[in-house]
This record gives sequence, structure tokens and C-alpha cells, in this order.
Amino acid sequence: MSIARGFSLLEILIAMAISSTLMLSSLKLLPSLQMAVLRQSQEIIIQEDLWMMARVIGKHLQRAGYCAGTCSGEGLTVSNNGRCIIVRWDANNNGVWEKPIPGESELTGFRLHENALETLRGARACTDSGWEKMSEPALFSITDFQVVTRNLQGYPPRMIVTLDAVATRNSEQTYRVSHQVTGYNLP
Repeated sequence: MSIARGFSLLEILIAMAISSTLMLSSLKLLPSLQMAVLRQSQEIIIQEDLWMMARVIGKHLQRAGYCAGTCSGEGLTVSNNGRCIIVRWDANNNGVWEKPIPGESELTGFRLHENALETLRGARACTDSGWEKMSEPALFSITDFQVVTRNLQGYPPRMIVTLDAVATRNSEQTYRVSHQVTGYNLP
């Protein structure tokens, strides 16, 4: 005959005390872990937004100057020390650069204005009205936007798009994105 034996009351109380202590200490760790995950996901969102904007501008710069015929004028206008650009290209392949028509223009502008990156289709000048924000001011502020053109003899110009930003909730957290493209259609 075998005798079955279980835990004593004292052993159960000690086990409950130890597990309660472990649970309380892990509950103190949980909020800091959640904050770290939230901070990391916000950093990823900001980085992805900056890269997306740099790539959009880069795509327009690659198209700058394209014409399926004989177009007159500048394919790319850079002003304000590279902080405002206006890109022109023959979007409808008809061989001419159309005059600015709202919503159908072959001119697109990008500029830094009041800590936000803005765009305007049909922009003729950096001082035009109607610009729309591309960046999200609730998440980050754009501290610098610049397009620098590097001309190398015998090669199409290289353009470098640089965006600097600072997180809105943590002004110590800064970001920088630099994207290079080649302007094959530019002289």
C-alpha cells in the first residue's frame, strides 16, 4: 500500500509569497517595456516617413527635364540654398511643357516652410500660395531640407536630397536621411 502525500500548508504559503513577489516585480517592468516599444515604433515611423518623402522628391528629380519633343525652359529650378525646388517634366509625353494648370500641371514644387516639408503641383515660385504639408508635425519637425546638385564633367548631374528632423515628443532625438539620384534628363 502506498501513502499519497501532498504539499503542506506552509509550503503552499511560501510558494505563493515567492510568486507574488515575482509578479509584482514583473508588473513594475511592464510599463517601462511598453514605453521602450512605443518609442522604438515611433522612431521607425519617423524614419520611414522621412525615407518616403526623400524617395518621392528623388523620383521627381529623376524625371526633371524630361521632354518627348522640344521643350523650352528649365527642367529644374533650385532656390533658397536648395531648400526649395521646382521640377518640370513632360508628364503627358506630348513634347511640350504645358503652362501651369491646377491639378494637371507638369510643374511640382517642394519646399521647407515653418518646420514642415510642403509640396505644390503647379508651383511657379517658392512664394506661391496653396502649398500642402507632406510631413506630419504631430510626429516630427523638419529642421532642414536641402537639394544639392553635383556636376561632374561628362556625366549627368547627381542630386542629393537631405532631410533633417527632430521628434516632436523628444526633441533630443534627431534624424537624418540622405538620398542620391541622377538627373539623366538635365543638362
